[in-house]
Amino acid sequence: MNRGSAGSIGSAASASEYRVCSNCRKVLRQEKRIRVSQPLTRGPSAFIPEKEIVYFAPKVMQASGLNERTNLLVEEYSTSGRLDNITQVMSLHTQYLESFLRSQFYMLRMDGPLPLPYRHYIAIMAAARHQCSYLVNMHVDEFLKTGGIAEWLNGLEYIPQRLKNLNEINKLLAHQPWLITKEHIQKLVKTGENNWSLPELVHAVVLLAHYHALIADSLSELEALMERMKRLQEEKEEEEASQEEMATRFEKEKKESLLVVTGAFDDEMVSTSDVSRYIEDPGFGYKDFARRGEEHLPTFRAQDYTWENHGFSLVNRLYSDIGHLLDEKFRMVYNLTYNTMATHEDVDTTMLRRALFNYVHCMFGIRYDDYDYGEVNQLLERSLKVYIKTVTCYPERTTKRMYDSYWRQFKHSEKVHVNLLLMEARMQAELLYALRAITRHLT
Repeated sequence: MNRGSAGSIGSAASASEYRVCSNCRKVLRQEKRIRVSQPLTRGPSAFIPEKEIVYFAPKVMQASGLNERTNLLVEEYSTSGRLDNITQVMSLHTQYLESFLRSQFYMLRMDGPLPLPYRHYIAIMAAARHQCSYLVNMHVDEFLKTGGIAEWLNGLEYIPQRLKNLNEINKLLAHQPWLITKEHIQKLVKTGENNWSLPELVHAVVLLAHYHALIADSLSELEALMERMKRLQEEKEEEEASQEEMATRFEKEKKESLLVVTGAFDDEMVSTSDVSRYIEDPGFGYKDFARRGEEHLPTFRAQDYTWENHGFSLVNRLYSDIGHLLDEKFRMVYNLTYNTMATHEDVDTTMLRRALFNYVHCMFGIRYDDYDYGEVNQLLERSLKVYIKTVTCYPERTTKRMYDSYWRQFKHSEKVHVNLLLMEARMQAELLYALRAITRHLT
């Protein structure tokens, strides 16, 4: 099998002979008539008014020509040739958008270990784990355009065994990445004619993590949050907590994350069973790793395996240059700030951004020895924690009510920034677990 070219898997039938039903997503011949479903919402986001995607960007962005810059980025880096909903929402932060589009374009279009159709099919498998029909449908179209075999779109039973072998790591990465071991890696790279090379596997893992992470979509609260940020900063300057105390606070926060329940909004969930054909074991999902009654909690000490010192160099060695692009994207979203909070200006938001990023990693069992997890409880109120846990662990359950329930006085652009932080924190967490397992396989 020639794995290096798209043509090796796209020769069975011309993509132009087929159309994909908008309702059931089955592959149909062109001559068959299909019913086209109406969009559920107007505009790119179900949560943000359409006009505010254009006009709600920070003033500095508006002054520099937001729409023109976004259009130029789309022309240069879009794989679909159109301005999709995700890009439109991200256009509220064009600095980050450029970094995001560059890395995504590299994964999907530039030279790499995997053929183009494989890349889009892996994106379909990843998006289907969280029932994201929007992303699935987008990559179904891209899969066909890049020469993919239309029959594969009828379900996993129609795809090569080699792709089927990704199901387990797709499932674990999406929901419980701490369960990934070097044995999972060995099984993929030592399966005879259906084996994956390490560069191919790293490319696949990066794609899976990327598409798992893509998220569908009062004054007293604000003042109180800013006051807590100020008080915490003053306390840090006066006296730093001991390593023992910070370890205790991490364990406390990890266990308290169990109490953040997202099921109260289940009645608003919309079933998207049309994507179920692209996954196995659909009932497998996120489970709190810090389950009650367990004495030995599986904590990943970030200092033992960091992105900067370990993951970056490994991924860059096996999949050239993607490490630089991912690193730029992680740093961009982590450091992005306009020094504003709602109507307040000249605000240092570093502490809040760090709390958001580290809380996501905490839910995935990753602990930073030098971080005081007491800050998380001080800065992230309960409705925000519910939103974070839902978006990060059960994105298919996210509702407008959850989005509206936290930070009521904040701008939509600031809430989008929160989503971007959560998205990148989750992607990095998945990559750390997968890359650590690959490193252990190599040693």
